[in-house]
Amino acid sequence: MDFEYVLRVLVWTGVGSVLLFVLLYVDSLFTKYKDFEEVKAGNMAVTTRMMMKLLAQGYILSVSISTSNELLEAIVVSIISFLVLLVLESIVRVCLRAWAKLDLDLGTQQGKLGYGLFGGMLHVVGALIITSCL
Repeated sequence: MDFEYVLRVLVWTGVGSVLLFVLLYVDSLFTKYKDFEEVKAGNMAVTTRMMMKLLAQGYILSVSISTSNELLEAIVVSIISFLVLLVLESIVRVCLRAWAKLDLDLGTQQGKLGYGLFGGMLHVVGALIITSCL
């Protein structure tokens, strides 16, 4: 292991961490409630959903890094994957609201842990599907 390798790991990790934070923040803009305010208030359903979103995005980033030769390529793949995941999750949430009368955002905001787990699992499953294509 040489210095260049260590430097590459540090740079990729730093950029990946910043990207994860940005993607988590952007995703929070698409919920009907304020994610970070709910987490501060101790809402475990929102916290669980947010952590599962972070896990899903981290997994997508790890796969995109491992399959990319360049950092910019990994970032672009991660951003595109995030957008696909956002659209996929939105479609599923609309279908659940229409067919099952299940409003994941409302239930999660109300602190119902099952709703938070369900919403978070949509991200995890979406990430698994998306990364299988990378």
